[in-house]
Amino acid sequence: MRLTFALTLLTAALLAPSAHAAAPVATASKTCGIGDSRSYGTTYVTAISVRNTSCRNGRRLIRAFHACRPGKKGKCPSVKGYSCSEKRTTGRTQYYSTVTCRKGDKTVKHDYTQWT
Repeated sequence: MRLTFALTLLTAALLAPSAHAAAPVATASKTCGIGDSRSYGTTYVTAISVRNTSCRNGRRLIRAFHACRPGKKGKCPSVKGYSCSEKRTTGRTQYYSTVTCRKGDKTVKHDYTQWT
């Protein structure tokens, strides 16, 4: 009886999918704290999210991005090896922008507003 039970357990263990089998791994973006929203070299940073990198590295990249921009209306296509794209909505006295910077599988996104 014990041998039959042991063999049944062994067979079930061998037929069950392995916990170590290669399976897709989800890497969700995470939202980061902003801290002082005016410390990034723009009027206000309003949102930050990162994927496959730390919030600390994301905040450093955002500061470097804004230091790279030539003037209030300037853009920065790349910084610290990241390729950056920006979508702006312009108002009368300010614009709102969403920036996405990518380097391999790393992504840093942020929203900001800039008085013009």
